[in-house]
Amino acid sequence: MNRHIQPWQRLLVLAIGSMVFAVFAPTIVQAANTPTLESLSETTIKLQISIDTTWVLLSGFLVFFMQTGFAMLEAGLVRQRSVVNTLLENFIDAAVTVLAWWAVGFGIAFGTSAGGLFGIDTFFLNQLPGADGSYPLGAPGSTAAINTYTLFFFQFAFAATASTITTGSMAGRTDFIGDLIYSAIMGAISYPIIVHWAWNSNGWLGKLSYHDFAGGSIVHTVGGWTALVGAYLLGPRPDRPPWGKLPPAHNLALATLGTMILWFGWYGFNPGSTLGTANPGLIGLVTINTTLAAGAGALTALIFLYVRTGKWDLVYCLNGSLAGLVAITAPCAYVAPWASVLIGFTGGISVVLGVSLIESLHIDDPVGAFSVHGISGMMGTLSIGFLGQAELTLNQKAGLFLGGGFDLLGIQMLGIVAITVFTVAFAFLMYGGLKAVGYLRVNAEADRIGIDAYEHGVSVWPDVYSVEEVSKLQDQTKISENKTLEEE
Repeated sequence: MNRHIQPWQRLLVLAIGSMVFAVFAPTIVQAANTPTLESLSETTIKLQISIDTTWVLLSGFLVFFMQTGFAMLEAGLVRQRSVVNTLLENFIDAAVTVLAWWAVGFGIAFGTSAGGLFGIDTFFLNQLPGADGSYPLGAPGSTAAINTYTLFFFQFAFAATASTITTGSMAGRTDFIGDLIYSAIMGAISYPIIVHWAWNSNGWLGKLSYHDFAGGSIVHTVGGWTALVGAYLLGPRPDRPPWGKLPPAHNLALATLGTMILWFGWYGFNPGSTLGTANPGLIGLVTINTTLAAGAGALTALIFLYVRTGKWDLVYCLNGSLAGLVAITAPCAYVAPWASVLIGFTGGISVVLGVSLIESLHIDDPVGAFSVHGISGMMGTLSIGFLGQAELTLNQKAGLFLGGGFDLLGIQMLGIVAITVFTVAFAFLMYGGLKAVGYLRVNAEADRIGIDAYEHGVSVWPDVYSVEEVSKLQDQTKISENKTLEEE
């Protein structure tokens, strides 16, 4: 039967339904959703972990993007005959490092400590996820309130940086297989051991309250000393000008772009090392200190070199900014903004003097890697012992210049000496082994025709210069340089 329903009947049904809902719904909702202190606390913790994870991942992406900066900077500063080789080495270093870090490095760095020296588990991330399918926080040697996968990625980006630093110093004459081998060894053993000492919660340096917030010594000093030993054992590039006069850069536009990318990436490197957002004031301090030091380093190097040569030098200005960034990496969370300007100023001076020193020792460092990363990394780490603020340091001790005595400075000096001695000894062993088996320096034929032509069979400008044309151009350049030297 199809009887028409009257409007009043519909209204009656709606009224009855509303009454039932009004009587019973509050009871049901209250029984299901009444918040408690425990539930609110649990929700807050989960939200904070989510925010912190997002922050650390985004910071890690910025640090990884620094690989692009290194590639562009180094490609711009080396000669045209080795640009392809430099680009490939920078790219493949990240690929090699992530596998080495996954297999061994992360476990040595953040695994359960053996006497404060190295980790003994968490290799291949084989303890993850948990048996119940959960994602544990931190690692055996880290109490970071982020899941272990996120910590792994962020720290991998740092490991890749340490390896890439060496590439620039050894550019233009390193055997490609040798590059693959030493990159893997650094990512698996030498760099992770230093990380364990200082950043593992049970590392021997960490227990002494050694201060290195974002890796001034752990990343940059390790990379700088490893690079210097490699450059020393390799010998100079072929046909380079007399010592004291660096070969001309291939492309200053690329070098400038690379430096600006690195400066940008440093906002992941330093602020991201907070490993969380619980203290936004600290993030702000680190960001400001990073920026001030970079600016002070760039301006100081530019003016200092102008006083010496009467020229406004772009390359030294770029390296000055990087020296300031490296110098502030260790102390960025422990010093006041005025101190970061002083630290950047010192970095700008030291990078100019450092390049001159390395040249005087007849060590060929095409991009000034040791002066930028090694010298500035050590100087910045020591600066905590001089300029550290008591209310900011881990042990509430001030630096020497702020009335804190020698306690903090002594710990910093001990750490720098230990890291330097281990890194130099390990680098000599690693590169010495490669040299003994013929995988350190590229074949002599590559010195004659160029490493790009020999190892890769291509020019960086294949539609402009073929490999043969590049070789002829190099011969002409060499003849021109010889004539200039004879005239001088």
